[in-house]
Amino acid sequence: MRAAALLAALRPVLPLVLGLSLGCSLSLLRAAWGRPGAEPCAGARPGALPGGARPEAAGPGPGPEEFRPRIVPYYRDPSKPYKKVLRTRYIQTELGFHERLFVAVLTSKATLNTLAVAVNKTVAHHFPRLLYFAGLRGAKVPHGMVLVAHGDERPTWLMYQTVRYIHQHFGSDYDWFYIMQDDTYAQAEQVKALVTHLSINQDVYLGRAEEFIGGDEQARYCHGGFGYLISRSLLLKLHPHLDSCRNEILSVRPDEWLGRCIIDFLGITCVSQLQGQHYHTYELAKNTEPEKEEEEELQAALAVHPVSDMTLMYRLHKHFSRIQLDRTYQEIQDLQMQIRNLTALTPAGEAGLTWPVGINAPFLPKSRFEVISWDYFTEQHLFSCPDGSPKCELSGASKADVSEIIESALEQLNSRYQPLLRFSKRQLLNGYRRFDPTRGMEYTLDLLLEAVTQKGHSHVLAKRVSLVRPLSKVEIIPMPYVTEATQVQLVLPLTVQELDFVANFLDMFAMNTLDTHDNALLTLLFIYHPYDAQRVSQVDVFAGVKAMVGELEKRYAEVKIPWISVKTEVPSQVKLMDIVSKKHPVDTLFFLASVWTEINMEFLNRCRMNTISNWQVFFPVHFQEFNPALVYRGEQTASSGTDFLRDGHFDRHSFAEACFYNSDYMTARTKLAADILDRDEVLESMEVFDVFLRYSGLHLFRAVEPGLVQKYALRSCNPRLSEELYHRCVLSNLEGLASRSHLAMALFEQEQANST
Repeated sequence: MRAAALLAALRPVLPLVLGLSLGCSLSLLRAAWGRPGAEPCAGARPGALPGGARPEAAGPGPGPEEFRPRIVPYYRDPSKPYKKVLRTRYIQTELGFHERLFVAVLTSKATLNTLAVAVNKTVAHHFPRLLYFAGLRGAKVPHGMVLVAHGDERPTWLMYQTVRYIHQHFGSDYDWFYIMQDDTYAQAEQVKALVTHLSINQDVYLGRAEEFIGGDEQARYCHGGFGYLISRSLLLKLHPHLDSCRNEILSVRPDEWLGRCIIDFLGITCVSQLQGQHYHTYELAKNTEPEKEEEEELQAALAVHPVSDMTLMYRLHKHFSRIQLDRTYQEIQDLQMQIRNLTALTPAGEAGLTWPVGINAPFLPKSRFEVISWDYFTEQHLFSCPDGSPKCELSGASKADVSEIIESALEQLNSRYQPLLRFSKRQLLNGYRRFDPTRGMEYTLDLLLEAVTQKGHSHVLAKRVSLVRPLSKVEIIPMPYVTEATQVQLVLPLTVQELDFVANFLDMFAMNTLDTHDNALLTLLFIYHPYDAQRVSQVDVFAGVKAMVGELEKRYAEVKIPWISVKTEVPSQVKLMDIVSKKHPVDTLFFLASVWTEINMEFLNRCRMNTISNWQVFFPVHFQEFNPALVYRGEQTASSGTDFLRDGHFDRHSFAEACFYNSDYMTARTKLAADILDRDEVLESMEVFDVFLRYSGLHLFRAVEPGLVQKYALRSCNPRLSEELYHRCVLSNLEGLASRSHLAMALFEQEQANST
């Protein structure tokens, strides 16, 4: 009875007790079996030991899976001279990267100004590098073409010298070499796409394979009329045998000579198909009209030969461009259809579909300060002018832009509603446009149209259309190499009215350049009024500045700060730079500063990087602080880091600061001198910015510069300068007083004070 009651009480716990007992027993058995040299578990880390012990605890010697790094300390033999490690200018050179494609065009003196020019106008801008090779040079090489003349018109000699020249000058820079004749039309984009699908590790001789004349062997050469592709590895192997080929192989045709040379010495034959890529060609018959040819071989051809004249070359280019354009439009339509189908499956549904399909959605401003304003225009006038005037005549690029947009709108309307309706423009009622940096230029047009039905009935109606000129493919513009190690020559013109600010300028120059050993020099330009110049032996108005310069030269023994004295009533910026330019080398990088400029290393580095000799000049827009008496009205001036660039504005009316090379200034100044002849009074109405803008042809980079912060100061405007320069100086002073809110508050407080 008691046993039955005990079993009844233990029955619920019995499965748990049995499970624990069975588990403990199995774990003991597994531990007993795994000790004598058992294999490690599949999931265990290689080299780990049971119990989490380190590999060193397993025995005196290291295990087979153990890895110990060997640290080699740096040691330089003091008896050997130290050699500085020279790094390459570009990292791609150090890593051994090459450009992809080089194109060589074989031409002659007779066809240089005809067929070669046609090749240059049709395909040259698609290839990264293209050179023309001829036997003899003509009297004048066409503009935009780089010609290499070998001095002999023999075709085989021309081929030999061309391959030799390519290896010598470009063999280490490019992966692929495409050689064609000037009577060949090549689809540049197709050739570029072909080389992207081929491996550069193989010896490639690709083109239209042809049999040798009178030969029955299996080897083939590439027909020169249809162009052929050679890999860099094959060119490097071929170069040592070129002289032997020139002496041993006799052939009238240069393409046969090159093919025989490659076959005899390298054992490589020409192929028309390689790595799944086909080299399609098409041979033109006489009197062929490309516009009427619909053969698939022509549509897929990479090269077409022979092209007998320039007109046929242009017609072929037009034909293939239209084919490529139709393919592009079809791809755009297919992508738009896919976007519509996929957008319907998103949480937002069709409401999330942007217009135009595939273009970024319009920019959504987060505050009223980010709203992009619309510019109003008509067919004759623009109501948002660059000079700030309310109305100006629509001309130049803006007029062409408006005309093109109206024509595009009519074309789109007719393509949508024809043949039911045909639209013609009566008048542009209203036009609006704005530039959205996320998608492009947006237009809204109110058009007065005349709609004509199929039966001839007409009706006048007003219709609003919206258009977008999207941003096209972004291109990386190659820029010349610049470095932050360039020496900067500061030029500071000084007048009597600016003497109170010189001490602060020299202190900032000493602290931010001399103390930091920055590669910068300073030249002072003392501008004497004729009256002060006559009394300079008695009272020198710049004596205090010269004393400050002397103190700096004593403090920094290795520093010399020269000055130049000039006597003039009208301190023209151009005339002053003429004097400074003659006293410095042509490769000098000038920074034309003002006395309110606070020099710092951050800006000097940007001056070095943004100024490129024979390419670009830099005109920074400094940040001008407002008048503290109006902004703070007796309160303590804010100086925390969060208030940086707050109580002020970027002074777009000032062109006093500029970075440029002396060589660029001298070139532009020479053109200016030839234009104005002896009328030196014209220089009084010009600044250095005007000289570069009108006579240099360089890029003028003008951008806001947060590294140039100037304290508030009322500038003295010289009335002897031109009306435009004087007006610009007055505007700079007025806009530099305070913001509209600060001025309104000052007027409000003044009104309250007057009323009480």
